[in-house]
Parts: sequence; C-alpha cells; structure tokens
Amino acid sequence: MSLLNKKNDTLPLSHRPRLALTLGDPAGIGPEVILKALADPELSKNFDVTVVGSQELLLQNYTRVLVNGNLVPLANPENLSILDVPLEEQIKSEIVIGTGNAASGAASFAYIECAIARTQQGEFDAIVTAPIAKSAWKAAGYDYPGQTELLAQKSGTDRFGMLFVARSPHTDWTLRSLLATTHIPLCQVPQVLTPELLTKKLDLLVECLEQDFGIENGKIAIAGLNPHSGEQGQLGREEQDWLIPWLNQERQKRPNWQLDGPIPPDTMWVKPGQAWYGGIDPAKAADAYLALYHDQGLIPVKLMAFDRAVNTSIGLPFIRTSPDHGTAFDIAGKGIADATSMKAAIKLAAELASVRLRRSGEVG
Repeated sequence: MSLLNKKNDTLPLSHRPRLALTLGDPAGIGPEVILKALADPELSKNFDVTVVGSQELLLQNYTRVLVNGNLVPLANPENLSILDVPLEEQIKSEIVIGTGNAASGAASFAYIECAIARTQQGEFDAIVTAPIAKSAWKAAGYDYPGQTELLAQKSGTDRFGMLFVARSPHTDWTLRSLLATTHIPLCQVPQVLTPELLTKKLDLLVECLEQDFGIENGKIAIAGLNPHSGEQGQLGREEQDWLIPWLNQERQKRPNWQLDGPIPPDTMWVKPGQAWYGGIDPAKAADAYLALYHDQGLIPVKLMAFDRAVNTSIGLPFIRTSPDHGTAFDIAGKGIADATSMKAAIKLAAELASVRLRRSGEVG
C-alpha cells in the first residue's frame, strides 16, 4: 500500500526527501504562508526543506506580518535553510508587498529557475512552488501560461498534466482531479481536445495512480464536454463523434480499470461531494476524475477543498507540488493568509518524493 493511503503521515527515516520551496511572488502571500507552514514543528520531521528565494525579502515579510498583529506562529527566517537567489538592487527596490509588477515577476521567475536547476543537479528531490502572478511574469518579459509549463520546458517534458489532490478533513477520502486542458481560452477547448490528447492524459493519470498512490485496478470518472454530455448529439456532437468511441477503445486497452463516462459535467461531481462531506461511503466514489477543461475541474475542487487542495505536476522527472491558490495581493502582508494548502503541498511533495526514493533504492 502507498504511504499516501495511510492516515499516518510519518515517513521512513531511511528515505528523507530534500525539498526546494520557492518563495513565489514576493509581493503576494507566498512568503507569509511559507513562514506559517514552516512554524509547525511536526511538519518537517522526516524531510528537509530549503526555501529558494530572497532572504532579505523574506525578512521584510516576516517583520511586516508581525507588526500587523499576526496571531499565528511564524518561522523566523534566520532559523531557516535559505538558498538566497541574487537579484539586482533595482529589482529588489521596486518590489512592494501587495502589488504585483515586473520586478516581483522577475524575482519569482528567478526563484523557480534556480530551484529547477538545483533539482536537476541532484540537490533536491522535489519542488514546492508558492504562487506566482502570470501577469507579473509577462510584465517581466516571461511569456508562459504558468509554472507548470515552465517546469515542463526546463525538464524537456512534453507529456505532463495538472493533478489536483486533496484529503477530506471529514472522511479522510482523497480527491484527485486531472485537467485534460489547462490555461487556454474556453473557445479553444473543443479544438485542442483530441483522442490523442486524452489518451496521453489518461496514460499519465493511470501511471500516477499506480506508481505514486499505489492504486491498481481502480475507477476513473471522465467528464463529457457538452451539457448533458451532448444529449445524443442534440447539445453538441463531440461525445457522439469521437469521445464515446475513444472511451470504448480505452476500455478495451485497460480491462483492469473501470472507466466511467462520458459523465454529464453537472452531475459528475455529486458523488465526490458526498464522499468529501460524508454523504456516501467514499468507496463508491472514483479514485480519480478527468475533467476536460480548467473550470470544469477546478470549480468543484475549489468549492470542496479551496484551503487544502494541492496542484501536483505529473509526468515530470521530479516531484512538483503547489498550493491551489493564487498570490492574493489584496491580503499580502496582513497576517491573515491561510497556510493550510501550503502545508498540504509540502506534505504531499515529501510523501511522493519518499515513495520515489524508496523505489529507486529497491531498484538500485
């Protein structure tokens, strides 16, 4: 059984992962939720965390949050392991807490570039990324849809996906939702979706469930694209023309997996919601859900698990997780940001990295 299916979060001491934790946009809540998460003495008992960012900016955030009367414990940056990424003085001088701009975008880009490079050099086993602002990246001259795409490019990966993972505090059931398409306009979704793309995403999802979560012969629910999954072609032809034939082929290829779908998008999330809150036996829900576009998958995830969902990049040669929230510039530095999702991202990265380290040790 995978470590991730156990309620006990203690990891084997012989597989102590090394995590790179990027500061994210230093003008956002990333520094604050990092300091709050790392203040938990139980969090990093069985793994090592290095913050990748600017020590000076982290200290500024620490001081500001304390001054604003924060009541939650904070880790003192002077007691943390920090990989200080050098920034030009002009960039540092233009970073203002609560305001994302070209300077904060340049800083957050430098942090993740450094974390990727050091991980590829073997210094870290996993990367946990605090949130960045895509608009700030663009203002700084970096035109990427998000951190996931940068991670894939830098690692030479063309086969990757965004899996959102959250454990229910009510039932201990684990929600897993993979997006088939991510950061593209809604009008482009029908053109981008193809049988080839869905096969690639389903392959990734099955491999992840088997290798990282220890789930074999499981159940995956797959959404339709149109309202009522097209209603026999009356509300859209995609299901009839290719989605249903594709799904039938996948069922033949994967006889050990139960592939349900295409499920009408407005009802696909009823069972996960009931499993999350205790309305049904969690065993009746699927092991994972494949959504066809961004909001189809993330509206229900954030409704159920906004404060604890974790964005997990699957298909990369290393582990990468991130809290499922943004920079929240409007509350940055005020001491009121919730670190629950950051804690969950750190824990999940350590668990996944521990599994890979254990397996590599067994192979070696």
